[in-house]
Amino acid sequence: MSIEHVLAVVPVSDLDRANAWYQKLFGRPADNNPMPVLVEWQLVPGGWVQVFVDADRAGSGLLNVAVDDLDRHVAQAAEQGLAPGDVEDVNKGVQLSTLRDPDGNLIRLIGNFRVEY
Repeated sequence: MSIEHVLAVVPVSDLDRANAWYQKLFGRPADNNPMPVLVEWQLVPGGWVQVFVDADRAGSGLLNVAVDDLDRHVAQAAEQGLAPGDVEDVNKGVQLSTLRDPDGNLIRLIGNFRVEY
């Protein structure tokens, strides 16, 4: 068995509102809109974020995104009006800043992420 893609699904209640918010977060329009209730961004080769209408689960998601320059990403999110939280030192040099999308899903921007600790 060979896994070719990993897709993280973020449940939302309003696709238009969520699509606009995630466009600001990712700095570009969605890569795909394969169905009326789904938009998706390919963030890294084989790694996708799907924003999907699921009113029953909306607001219960958690998406962690490791970034190359946390301070820059936090500043860009703030400039877009996305209200990122303060940068926190968590463990072994890792830092994070938490945002909430319009439904309340948590999005954590992670700085200094590494594969091995």
